[in-house]
Amino acid sequence: MNTKIKCLLLDDELPGLTYLKMLCEQIPELEIVKSFNDPQKLLDEVPNLDFDLCISDIEMPGIDGLSLANLLQNKLVIFTTAYKNYASEAFDIDAVDYVIKPVTKERLEKAVAKSLERFQKRNDSKKFIHLNTDKGKALLYFDQIQYIKTASVDSRDKEVILADGSLLMLKNINFDSLLKQLPKLDFCRVNKKEIIAIKAVQFFNHNEITLSIHEKNEKPIVLVLSETYRNDFLSKVKI
Repeated sequence: MNTKIKCLLLDDELPGLTYLKMLCEQIPELEIVKSFNDPQKLLDEVPNLDFDLCISDIEMPGIDGLSLANLLQNKLVIFTTAYKNYASEAFDIDAVDYVIKPVTKERLEKAVAKSLERFQKRNDSKKFIHLNTDKGKALLYFDQIQYIKTASVDSRDKEVILADGSLLMLKNINFDSLLKQLPKLDFCRVNKKEIIAIKAVQFFNHNEITLSIHEKNEKPIVLVLSETYRNDFLSKVKI
């Protein structure tokens, strides 16, 4: 499985932050988005950052890690601290784990494994997203999506072909944003202009994918599998 958790690192002491980053870089399931040594700077940048997990110290000047975690809505949190007395408070706010310093790679790996498990369960339990369409806001159920392509009239828009054959026009959204909201194992970008549901694949080879859905002329939809996205596609159809 190629799932990675995107994480932020926070420790007000630079040596501790450097050491934490070094450990995290050795854990393949983690993708470090950014490191901070000031909790307020992290909070200031949160609206513009794409992340799933924050690995944070607790005792820091200005705002402590517990208070910060409460402000990170729907994000996973692992605490790293030299103090044992915050453990019950940490779990009261549903922290994934509480790691006592000095942090070891083995202990951090266990915490990350817990995060990954919770992250996947959270994604699996979600059934739909709501997006802007040419008809207003719509609930787009994952199990109904077959194929998404760039609109021919305006490339900022995307056409979605649903399981019943109907078409939905998504307004002003890019593929990166879509992929962040779709279940990672169930959908894949195959070239610059198209995303597919893995369940819609009927045949494939090194360069082409034939879908189980058809064009209006009843011919099956055949897509180019570009080199850029080939490995990701192959990993998902072989799981």
